Amino acid sequence: MRILILGGDGYLGWPTAMDLSAQGHEVAVADNYLRRRLCLEENIDLLFEVPDLDERTALWQLVSGHKIAVYIGNLCEWDFVAEVFKAFNPQAVVHYAEQPAAPYSMLNRKAATLTLNNNLSVTANVIFAAREFCPDAHIVKLGTMGEYGTPNIDIEEGWLEVEHKGRQHKFLYPRQAGSLYHTTKIMDTDLLWFYVRTWGLRVTDLMQGPVYGLFTDETENDERLLPYFNYDEIFGTVLNRFVVQAVAGHPLSVYGKGGQTRGYLNIKDTLNCVRLSVENPADRGELRIFNQFTETFSVNDLAEKVKEAGNQIGLKVEIQHVTNPRIEAEEHYYHPRHTGLLELGLKPHFLTKEVIVTMMGFVLKYKNEIKPNQIYQNVKWV
Repeated sequence: MRILILGGDGYLGWPTAMDLSAQGHEVAVADNYLRRRLCLEENIDLLFEVPDLDERTALWQLVSGHKIAVYIGNLCEWDFVAEVFKAFNPQAVVHYAEQPAAPYSMLNRKAATLTLNNNLSVTANVIFAAREFCPDAHIVKLGTMGEYGTPNIDIEEGWLEVEHKGRQHKFLYPRQAGSLYHTTKIMDTDLLWFYVRTWGLRVTDLMQGPVYGLFTDETENDERLLPYFNYDEIFGTVLNRFVVQAVAGHPLSVYGKGGQTRGYLNIKDTLNCVRLSVENPADRGELRIFNQFTETFSVNDLAEKVKEAGNQIGLKVEIQHVTNPRIEAEEHYYHPRHTGLLELGLKPHFLTKEVIVTMMGFVLKYKNEIKPNQIYQNVKWV
């Protein structure tokens, strides 16, 4: 298939592009380097330097023989979006092109406005471009399990059957976001659901949990192809942060009581979930929702796992509970379903001690590049 990846420079976008290209699909990526710009503005460094998309795609073609087309521009601007869709004529669109960080969205008014404008404008442009240029294309949008919040009932896979006063109806599962970023993802889902009903689009919405890891089948033997690796509080995911903190000798920063529980997945499983969704498209007029994670852990669980792995290789890892800068339940019920992707054939990669030790071994090579003052940014929800 011809697959267009929006946000193809990102932590997940670039590995997805290589994975689908390696499977024989014709792939194009579009990006405006927003993530890189925001890191520069907030004085945030990556663990290691990452080349731009022109360099990455040239290297990928050299090592794999597969070509990936590159479009650089702002997906909030309709003229650029129309140009890309007309030129590539995608059969599937993978939509990663959003400001991806909850802490950034809570930083200040400017960051909040950017998050709102970018995320909703891009989603709207994707919808209108699909209708105008490729109405049968399948849109795969990366959502987040954070849309659901932490309700005191089981979290179903996107939909809830409700019986009320003797009548029944199926609704989108009630959602209660914990940040402005997560709120924009709810709005994405609502926009897509409206246009699925109105224009008969075909959409898969992937409610993804926090992702960890670096290595995929395409990068395990060539570190030059690795994605971003943030270890700061704003853009770094929790397990990735903990691994870097352990290597740097910085106490693992557990917010509050540490009972916050979420669904997590290895970066390899993200790629497999997206590929399975793309290769098994939703029907016309269907909003298909999958909960995309493989295991649930509390923050305390993750900290203990990192401490155990670090101690195994001689690191002296400490855990420190700090005042929680977020507004969230620190002890709660959490039982989400996640059967849809397993039924499509997902074979999960679970979080083992060996996985964490391998990550630590890689990070140790860059230990001198770690800047401890960047780990804890003190972004407060209030």
